[in-house]
Amino acid sequence: MKDLVSAAYEAFRDELLGHGLLISMGVDGLYGRSGTFEHVVERLNAAISGVGDPDGPEVMRFPPGLGRLQLEKSGYVRNFPHLAGTVASFAGSDHDHAALLGRLSKGEDWTDMQRPTEVALTPAACYGVYPTIASRGPLAATGALVDVYTWCFRHEPSIDPARMQMFRQREHVRIGTREQVSSFRTLWLDRAQALVGSLELPATIEVASDPFFGRAGKLLSASQREESLKFELLVPIVAEAPRTACVSFNDHRDLFGRAWAIQTETGETAHTACVGFGVERLTLALFRHHGFIVADWPDRVRHVLGL
Repeated sequence: MKDLVSAAYEAFRDELLGHGLLISMGVDGLYGRSGTFEHVVERLNAAISGVGDPDGPEVMRFPPGLGRLQLEKSGYVRNFPHLAGTVASFAGSDHDHAALLGRLSKGEDWTDMQRPTEVALTPAACYGVYPTIASRGPLAATGALVDVYTWCFRHEPSIDPARMQMFRQREHVRIGTREQVSSFRTLWLDRAQALVGSLELPATIEVASDPFFGRAGKLLSASQREESLKFELLVPIVAEAPRTACVSFNDHRDLFGRAWAIQTETGETAHTACVGFGVERLTLALFRHHGFIVADWPDRVRHVLGL
């Protein structure tokens, strides 16, 4: 079965490369995107905006990096050391530079001559939001609502095109009381299902374990499922493989409120939740289910996306 799944992933990847939608960069899970692919991503983002903009969220756009200490404080390194990425750079002397050039000329490894910088790669779009909100002091009675979009990195090389090492997340993040967070997630469960349904993609919602709690929280996975802290909207992209999570709905409880000392108006630790759209995954699902030629997609789908 594993070989069949791997072959299916490889076949779909090769189709995407053959149609010029993805561009190989020589590393599994790392791709360039064509203008057509990017146009669909842009229109998908516009459709998400059409659903969420009436709420009046504060818009934040972050680079694909964040402070290394911010990554540590979030708990990500403790829970996902195998996925985390940091930025290293050369900071040696002229003598060291000459040694590096010597290694390059001999085809030898030179990467140990780099040293870690203060920059880490962003693993989830919402990670830049929490320290920003925390720096402003206690929340207003209405809490905070943020629309955030950024490139993310997770070190999990794969031939599955839907499991990229560098990808984008579009999120709406709610910070406030437990009740505010719960209402937000319920609202977006309905909204996301309706949006994906309008794209004529087959999708189901399932309860999942919350990855924000990581390896340290594996023992809690049963209770997480019982309490429904995380839902995923799953779409089949490669028929022979498990369905792919294209949208996630996460209730972090007070995890990030405690990490960043975010307080509600009444001085309680704030709760947070986010709905995250994997825009590349949804775009891949569109190409898989509607074909590689956008002009041939169903009229309703092209109308929703303004294509």
